[in-house]
Amino acid sequence: MQRGLLITGLPRSGTSWVGKMLEHGGRLVYVNEPMNPSHPPGRSPGVLDASVRHYFHYICDDNEDPWRRAFTDTLALRYRLGRELATNHRPYDLARAARYATLFAIGRLRRCGALIDDPYALFSAGWLARTYDIPAVVLVREPVAFVGAWRAHRWTVDTRELLSQPLLMRDHLEPSHDELADVAGSTDWLATTATLWRAAYRAVDELVRTDDRLHLVRYEDLAADPVTAFRDLYERVGLSWTTSARERVVAATTTADQSPDKRFRWSLRDGLSKTAYRPMSSSSALDSYRQRLTDEEIERTRALTADVREAIYAQ
Repeated sequence: MQRGLLITGLPRSGTSWVGKMLEHGGRLVYVNEPMNPSHPPGRSPGVLDASVRHYFHYICDDNEDPWRRAFTDTLALRYRLGRELATNHRPYDLARAARYATLFAIGRLRRCGALIDDPYALFSAGWLARTYDIPAVVLVREPVAFVGAWRAHRWTVDTRELLSQPLLMRDHLEPSHDELADVAGSTDWLATTATLWRAAYRAVDELVRTDDRLHLVRYEDLAADPVTAFRDLYERVGLSWTTSARERVVAATTTADQSPDKRFRWSLRDGLSKTAYRPMSSSSALDSYRQRLTDEEIERTRALTADVREAIYAQ
């Protein structure tokens, strides 16, 4: 039986894309962002019966009690339909509940595990991997591309979500406390986003050095040569690289003009999940930031993240 798998990394780092590609190994059921505090996909007790109160809500040994029970159910594909229906009632919620209840039931019969795609579990990846002895893929994306993606979606973050979690600051973010405090509540979106990237991956770089269940994977390596890189990643996390998996990777990373007979087609099996994943030409995504950021913004982002970027991309 497949124990389970976590895919994480900051939002817009490719977690949904990677999760969907690994799902095609056939031994995992895709679970979309159970720790996202927005509704949906978060705040769905049928999927994860625990209270998520922060973006990047941190879990560790000191506060694990409600989370251990909740994630035990999720990883075992036990869907809490009654709890879900008591909380969420909209037509979309009901369709989503029916889909997850069905997928979880079929997954249990096939002895599958849960593939949890959740950027908001980034800082809790160590606890999840250690507690359940599962591999965790941690995605990282070049900081200029990451900042450009957030610019395109008009996203921002309030670093007080991190600063207000004492256990998270104690365990992972204390070295970045002053930088995070400097941009707390700031209207300087670029400085805030770049600081989030720097603080997060400074912590991640340390975390992956202490636990071989955590695999730091660069988005650019996957995008440059998807078939080779995903074949290697399948092996690293204990999944079988099948013909079906290869075909899906090719189809989802090839545009119509490159291969008309292999373009990705949506179907109901892929729907009802508000994932950021879209079929794409993966290589064309590598320099999309140049259309989103000015030269000055690119240079500023690089200056703000240079030390951590060098530590990760020099490996």
